[in-house]
Parts: sequence; C-alpha cells; structure tokens
Amino acid sequence: QVQLVESGGGLVQPGGSLRLSCAASGNIFRINVMGWYRQAPGNQRELVATMASGGSTNYADSVKGRFTISRDNAKHTVNLQMNTLKPEDTAVYYCNLRQSNAYRPDYDYWGQGTQVTVSS
Repeated sequence: QVQLVESGGGLVQPGGSLRLSCAASGNIFRINVMGWYRQAPGNQRELVATMASGGSTNYADSVKGRFTISRDNAKHTVNLQMNTLKPEDTAVYYCNLRQSNAYRPDYDYWGQGTQVTVSS
C-alpha cells in the first residue's frame, strides 16, 4: 500500500502563484515516477507534470515555462511550483505515484486531490 497526501491548493488571482506539495508513504520502491494530474469540471483527467526518480521530467504543453516540478527521493515528496496562473488552470490537482512489482506492473497510486481555483 502507498498513501499520497496533497497540500497547498487554494484560491489565487490570475498571474499569481501557488506551490503544491505531496508526501508519499508506505511501500515505495526506489525506482518510480511521481507527478501531478488535474481534472476540471467536464474534462478528462490530464497530465500536468511528472518526474522520475532518475530526474527526467515531462510537462504538458499548456504549463511549460510556467510550472516547475521537483522531488526529494529520500523524503518521498514531490512539489509543483505554479507561476503565472491562468483561469484555465482551475482544476482539482491529484498527486500520482507509479511503480512496478511482479504482480502490478506500472501501478498507479493517487492522492485525494486538492482544489486550485484561479479567479479574480
């Protein structure tokens, strides 16, 4: 079992910034990918940014240059610094951890979600 807990969501004006944090606990393997997905009302859940334990990153085109993902492998935490926020960034943001074992290849664990609202 792996548990993920997000924090840092809230209400911010367009152009503002927020920093999301996620802490993972439980049976976490050394090699994994952690990241953030988001889901706005009426939309599918979409990738925002991911970072592998080896350091490689992947960003959605819509957030490149504005968002920065970081992680601490020893602490099993991942952060998302969100700058120059836009109303279209409004969504529930979910922390994700993906890892594999012999019985569950590329198995996804999810946090409960944290609301980010960008509005004036």
